[in-house]
Amino acid sequence: MTETETIAYDVVVLGAGPVGENVADRTRAAGLSTAIVESELVGGECSYWACMPSKALLRPVIARADARRLPGLSQAVRGSLDAAAVLARRDEYTSHWHDDGQVRWLDGIGADLHRGHGRLAGPRTVTVDGPDGPDGTRRTLTARHAVAVCTGSRAQLPDLPGLDAVKPWTSREATSAEQVPGRLIIVGGGVVGTEMATVYQALGSQVTVLVRGKGLLPRMEPFAGELVADALTEAGADIRTGTAVESVARENGAVVAVTGNGDRVEADEVLFATGRAPRTDDIGLETVGLEPGSWLPVDDSLRVQGSTWLYACGDVNHRALLTHQGKYQARIAGDAIGARAAGVPLLETDPWGAHAATADHHAVPQVVFTDPEAAAVGLSLAEAEQAGHRVRAVDVDLSSVAGAGLYGDGYRGRARMVVDLDAEILRGVTFVGPGVGELLHSASVAVAGQVPVNRLWHAVPSYPTISEVWLRLLEAYRG
Repeated sequence: MTETETIAYDVVVLGAGPVGENVADRTRAAGLSTAIVESELVGGECSYWACMPSKALLRPVIARADARRLPGLSQAVRGSLDAAAVLARRDEYTSHWHDDGQVRWLDGIGADLHRGHGRLAGPRTVTVDGPDGPDGTRRTLTARHAVAVCTGSRAQLPDLPGLDAVKPWTSREATSAEQVPGRLIIVGGGVVGTEMATVYQALGSQVTVLVRGKGLLPRMEPFAGELVADALTEAGADIRTGTAVESVARENGAVVAVTGNGDRVEADEVLFATGRAPRTDDIGLETVGLEPGSWLPVDDSLRVQGSTWLYACGDVNHRALLTHQGKYQARIAGDAIGARAAGVPLLETDPWGAHAATADHHAVPQVVFTDPEAAAVGLSLAEAEQAGHRVRAVDVDLSSVAGAGLYGDGYRGRARMVVDLDAEILRGVTFVGPGVGELLHSASVAVAGQVPVNRLWHAVPSYPTISEVWLRLLEAYRG
């Protein structure tokens, strides 16, 4: 018979990815005893199968592309990338899929790590099954103040005939692959699809991208997907839009994808980048009246709607499926938990208050690390119009900026700001072009800070940098 060990804490966090780590960091800073439960590696999806390995794979690709735009350097980088060296550097950035360093960090903030599968077992109670309990002991963790669900999301695969037998790649296999396939089919044209197409085409795969919709990067301004598609096509990738996959199979070792119009596309591997699902199917939600496998709706302090003690941060609440946004939510939630535990009578939950994740609604930034990069914050033109704002889009060709030409010959890119004509503030900004990811934070400050356009006129960009696009955008707006 399995014994149960019960341990009491102020806060229990389910999931030790970057979101859970940040909740624990803030609750520990508030003086609250905190347990964090993890069934895989401390550091989570971002550290081992998403942000870090994907960007480690992309960095040599982008560096070579930038170098090829510079006379005097371009001839020196005409050869192929050393795929083995690129993969080896990726391994370094994932710590070879060991989490010792992350565990030391948790120890350093004074949070207790419980390895194993954590499940809710009623209000303020979590059971943990796993290797840490002595002699197979099940641990029961109780929380005086809060339980925070930070279990993230997983790749969502479509219900397609033959899919299980094919053993498809998801984002995890794409970022942790030990070899580069000769031919790769990518199903989906979002962030994962475009970034992995950029990586594997550059590493030597023949990449075919199959997209059900009209274009790539559908959540961004249309020109972002168009410019990325043009560059991928020039690099040798085959981009097919308006193409649905009806079935997949393995034939003589090769993957065969059959499209809606009857085309057969063959490759060595197939990557499905077709969305995400919450990791909430087996965490005991039914014990607290919630539906297993569902997204968890929250208020702006990240407390699950209808609860006084349950919080949900990161992908599981479906507000913004981005690591940096989840970490932002975690900081807000951790501070809110600390304030409520201290008996603060009135939290700062008004928009932009200390306990309100207002940026989730108005100022979510994202960079897609393709070549060219696509970076956006806030609302697109279509989103702003749908939200009922009276807006005007102002566009500038980035190649008109001196800093862009200096960055590389043949620079191609575009910038757009969406101006609220009534409030005279920016609702959104998008940049597409080499190196524009580092421009985005200035736009995030402008959007989140609701900086008036007439004040932005006095924020002088240094010459000659690509940031001078701000001056060109404001000049275009003023006419």
